[in-house]
Amino acid sequence: MFTSHGPSVRELAVQALSSVERGYDLLAPKFDHTPFRTPDRMLDAVEETLAQREGSFRAGLDVCCGTGAGIGMLRRLCRERVTGVDLSAGMLAEARRAHPDERVDFVRADARALPSALGDSYDLAVSFGAFGHFLPAERPALFSGIHAALREGGVFAFPIGAPIPPSHPLWWAVAGFDAAMRVRNAVWRPPFVMYYRTFPLGGVRADLRAAGFAVDTVPLEHFGRQAASGAPRWRLVLARKTAAPAEPAAPLSGPAVRA
Repeated sequence: MFTSHGPSVRELAVQALSSVERGYDLLAPKFDHTPFRTPDRMLDAVEETLAQREGSFRAGLDVCCGTGAGIGMLRRLCRERVTGVDLSAGMLAEARRAHPDERVDFVRADARALPSALGDSYDLAVSFGAFGHFLPAERPALFSGIHAALREGGVFAFPIGAPIPPSHPLWWAVAGFDAAMRVRNAVWRPPFVMYYRTFPLGGVRADLRAAGFAVDTVPLEHFGRQAASGAPRWRLVLARKTAAPAEPAAPLSGPAVRA
């Protein structure tokens, strides 16, 4: 993380004491030199799995696209246009510089309140590494917006990791990080929402179904299986739009600016 091209400890501290939007605006120029960027290995695994199972798509949407790590994957999978959505203007500026393609456009918006102009336009929606920024109570609005942006039969795809057992040192590191963030948000404003243990597959599956998705998962064998249980370390969630949401989620206010 602390390379000559990456953020300094001071820069990370300033980001952590900012809002999510402001924090990513500050981090954007150096974000791709941090471990927080989705690894190419993950992007390649998702692309290969989608291509094998679904073939190609007409139009693709990257929700919380950041600096555009997933945009190249969508350009290869989609025959027509690709759209990236993010709350941070700084991250979108980096994504636009990385992908100066007339088939790609970017929209500044809160993913919990996707603009109605996106509605019913996409065959594929993806998201990578952003779900820790949404509290469990915010998932219905997030999923309903993505549901509305997809055409009938469209797919919302994203990777999800297996639960970490408490016996593993990483479990304690992640739990400690979440605890520190809860303390930070209790004593400091504005809040910076980022948690690692608020997106379990069971609850996510239930919320997706309530939003009108049929949910399937596919093992990402590229990452192997757990030695003790044999369960895949990573799965690709494939949520297909099949119905109207059971109870439409109340929209949250947020910017929607074409970038």
